Parts: sequence; C-alpha cells; structure tokens
Amino acid sequence: MSRKRTNALMIVGPDVDLEREVILDSRGRRVDQAYVDQALAEVEADIDRRAGRPSLTGEAAHSPHVSFRITPELKARAEQAAKDQGTSVSQLARHALEEYLTCSS
Repeated sequence: MSRKRTNALMIVGPDVDLEREVILDSRGRRVDQAYVDQALAEVEADIDRRAGRPSLTGEAAHSPHVSFRITPELKARAEQAAKDQGTSVSQLARHALEEYLTCSS
C-alpha cells in the first residue's frame, strides 16, 4: 500500500561528511551515521504506527475499502441507527452487507 505524502517540506543542503565534520544536535550530542540511522528508524516506526486504522483481519494487512454514494436521508438514518446501537456507520454497513450476502446465497 502506498502512502500519500502531502505538504512535505524537503530542505536540501550540502553533503556533510559526518566522520570528518563535528555536528551537534540541540542537546550537544554528536551527530554521526549511527545517530542518523537511529533517527530515521524512529521516524519510520512512528509513521508505520500512525498509518491508518487497524486492519479488520487482526493482522498487519491492508483491509479493502468500499465506497458508494447514498442519499442524505439514508445517511441520516444510518447515522441514527449506528448511534442507537452504539456502533459506527462503517460497522453497521459491514454488518448489513454480510447479512444481505448471507441471505442471498
């Protein structure tokens, strides 16, 4: 699954030889290749944690997405039914589709 990146800001400066040049972070720690690698790993892990909702399969897998248009009246009815049942419109729609497909088979 690809991620959309919007409003990304990339600042490109001159290359730096981290073994020869001494660069310190805001806490006075030396920035070397291990520091950069660790920082990138932390950022990537944070992005992975924030990437969307949990999979419906219970595994780290993409759940397919279905989208369709409905009337404002049907949307309002679905929202009220979901609220009455203490669930979300998505869960209500999944349940309704499962029931329909079970009955029509």
